[in-house]
Amino acid sequence: MTINGFSCKNKNAGDPIKVLIFVVQKDFKDETLSFIRMFLEKWRINYFITSYSKGECTGYHGAVCKPSINTNSVSTNDFDGIVIIDGKGIDEYKLYEYRPFLDIIMLFAKKGKFVCAINNSIKILARANIIKGKKIAVYSDEEAKKLIILFHGVPSDKDIEIADNIFTIKDSSKLDETIPKMFEALGIK
Repeated sequence: MTINGFSCKNKNAGDPIKVLIFVVQKDFKDETLSFIRMFLEKWRINYFITSYSKGECTGYHGAVCKPSINTNSVSTNDFDGIVIIDGKGIDEYKLYEYRPFLDIIMLFAKKGKFVCAINNSIKILARANIIKGKKIAVYSDEEAKKLIILFHGVPSDKDIEIADNIFTIKDSSKLDETIPKMFEALGIK
C-alpha cells in the first residue's frame, strides 16, 4: 500500500499505520514526545517508543518513558516511518555520530518510509546522508546549518520542510501547526 507516494510495503488497505518514535536515553525533550504521542493517538496511529536504553528513558524535565523496543532490534520492515525526538541528549550522546543508528535512518529513507526529525535531531539525518538536494528546516544552530550544507542539503527558515519522504521540523514549540501538515502530506486524515 502507498500513502501519498510513501511506501507501506506489505500493508493492505485498512491496515493500521505503525510509527516508531525514537527517544534518547536521557534529556529528550519531554514536551515534544507528549505532543507527538497526542497527535498519533488523535489520528489512531499505532506507535512504539524505541531507544538504545535497556531501561527507562528520562526527559530533560523529568518525564519518564519505557521503550517498547530496543533500537538494536528494530526492523524497518515492521514500521511505516520514524520520528526522532529532539533534546539535549541528542548532542550529549552524539547520536549523529552513532553509525548503527544512522544506518537505520538510512534504511527507512531508502525504503521510501517517512523519516521525521525535529529541531537538533536533524543532525542525524544529515550524517545519515539522506538529505542531498533536499530543503531542510533548520533551527538557529550554526553547527546544524554547516552539517546540512556539508551533506548537500539546502537550509530553510520554514517551520516545516517536506522533501519526498523526509520531514524536518525546525521548532518543537510549533508542533501543533507542523504535525498536521506532515500528516496531510502523508495522506492521513
